[in-house]
Amino acid sequence: MIDNNEKYVTVICFNQFHGKKIFKIGSILRLIKEPDNNHDAEAIRTDMRYAGKVGYLANSTQTVVRGTMSAGRVYDKIDDENAYAIVKFISHQNVIAKIIEEDELAELKKDPENDVNFI
Repeated sequence: MIDNNEKYVTVICFNQFHGKKIFKIGSILRLIKEPDNNHDAEAIRTDMRYAGKVGYLANSTQTVVRGTMSAGRVYDKIDDENAYAIVKFISHQNVIAKIIEEDELAELKKDPENDVNFI
């Protein structure tokens, strides 16, 4: 059952970087705001350990998968320094991730080998 407080997002533009093959269920993504992005003032980049930049959060009605939030809707809801998401679903065309809340992040950071400690 999905908790109504959980925030899901769609990752796009991955073909401009490493493609979809780099994503695995459970992959940790760091969410980085790019307010100076020329294409979108609410752009949120996604980075992964070992790979760097891997995509962006969707922010248009054509790219946001139904049931997920646009970058614009989550922009003010995420921390500028410690925003992360975890990949939950991968389809032929989409990567869907769940934003990691503060309490979840604190638990993940307790594991010295967890990717949140390296990206």
